Parts: sequence; structure tokens; C-alpha cells
Amino acid sequence: MTIATEHHYIVRDDSILHGEPIIGGTRTPVRAIVELWRLGVTPEEIPAHLPHLTLAQVFDALSYYADHQAEIQAYINRNQVPDDLTHPAARPDA
Repeated sequence: MTIATEHHYIVRDDSILHGEPIIGGTRTPVRAIVELWRLGVTPEEIPAHLPHLTLAQVFDALSYYADHQAEIQAYINRNQVPDDLTHPAARPDA
């Protein structure tokens, strides 16, 4: 079942990523947009990396994050690849 949120483009669907907030009509989680933004990609550049998204969707995802930081951070933490499973060159401290 798809559940709308107070954000126009953000929904939850129990059948997609276990109900994690996503951009409606996609499987793109809000956390993916937040992680790109945290890497220094500007909101205006994110649609170049995720061309199926509009700038309005990107800004709505960042707005959702601003309102739900602890929730999205928990999803980011839960989906982080452990250091022992990543190549040393891909680690931030490398």
C-alpha cells in the first residue's frame, strides 16, 4: 500500500524498500539524494546524476530530510557498506 506524506513528491510503499521514503513513481530513496548532496553535489546537479528525477523532486527530498533528519540518517546508517567489505581505495580515509 502506498502512503502519501506531507511532502508532495515523497511516498512510502511497503512493497518498495520496506516502506522507506522514496520519490513517488520511482524506487529512489530520499537517502540517495541526501547522500549525493552531502558529497557536495548541488541540488541543481543531482538530476544529471539521477536523470529520472526533476529538480522539484530533489528539493522536496531535501525538504523531507530537513524535517526528518534522524529517520533518514537511520536509513543511511542501516544501508552503509561495512569497511571490511569495501575496497581500501573506496574508503573515505584512504
